[in-house]
Amino acid sequence: MATTNPLQFIQQVRAEVAKVVWPTRREVMLTTVMVFILAALTAVFFATVDIIIRSGLQAVLNVFG
Repeated sequence: MATTNPLQFIQQVRAEVAKVVWPTRREVMLTTVMVFILAALTAVFFATVDIIIRSGLQAVLNVFG
């Protein structure tokens, strides 16, 4: 493995960081809102499935219990 001195390393790191395309504030806000919306929809979906399974299981237990 090739070794580099600390000054070369820092120069290489700065060159790579300069290549990064940082998102705009609008893009960050939009993706954050989308994450919260999808998390809420997922929570509603699993809560609905849980209620349906619980109701079905209670109906079965009432018939045989």
